[in-house]
Amino acid sequence: MTAEPGLRASLEAILLVVDEPVAEITLAQVLERPSREIAEALRELAGEYTAQGRGFDLREVAGGWRLYTRAECAAVVERFVRDGQQSRLTQAALETLAVVAYRQPVSRARIAAVRGVNSDGVIRTLTARGLVEEAGTDPESQAVLYRTSSFFLERLGLRSIEELPPLAPFLPDDVNNLEEQQK
Repeated sequence: MTAEPGLRASLEAILLVVDEPVAEITLAQVLERPSREIAEALRELAGEYTAQGRGFDLREVAGGWRLYTRAECAAVVERFVRDGQQSRLTQAALETLAVVAYRQPVSRARIAAVRGVNSDGVIRTLTARGLVEEAGTDPESQAVLYRTSSFFLERLGLRSIEELPPLAPFLPDDVNNLEEQQK
C-alpha cells in the first residue's frame, strides 16, 4: 500500500489537469479538508512559485484557481505554441464582446443598436468559442439575453466582471453633447 500524497502535492496534481479554474470549495470536498486549509495552501504555493521564479504561476481567476505560464515566459511559449493556427477575433467580434461585457445581460437587438449593425453571426461565433453564453430571457420582450462566460474571465485573467477597466477614460469629454449632435 502506498501512502496518500500530501495536501500540497495533491493540489498540484489536480491543478495540472484542470482545464478551467477550480474553486477552493471543490478542492476542499475532493481532498476532504477544510476550505480554510485549502485556501492557505493555495496562497502559499502561489507565493512560493513567484519567489522561486518558476515558469508558471498559480492564480485565482473566475472564482477558482488555475496554473498559468508566467508573463515573463510569454515570448517563449508563444514561439512554441504558434503554428499558424492561432485564431484571432475579428474587429466585429471584439466590438460585440465589449458591448456584451459592459452591458450584460444584453439582447441581440441592444447589441445591434449599440454597434449600428446586425450582430447575429458574431454572437453565434462568440457563443461557439465559449466567450459568451445565454443568460435567460428579457421578461418584457422575451429576447434571449447574453453575458460573458467564466471562460471569458479566465482568458482575461479576471476574477469577476467588476475588474474590467472603466470605459469613462476612453470616452470623449463631451459624450452627452455628441449624442445630441447625432440626433
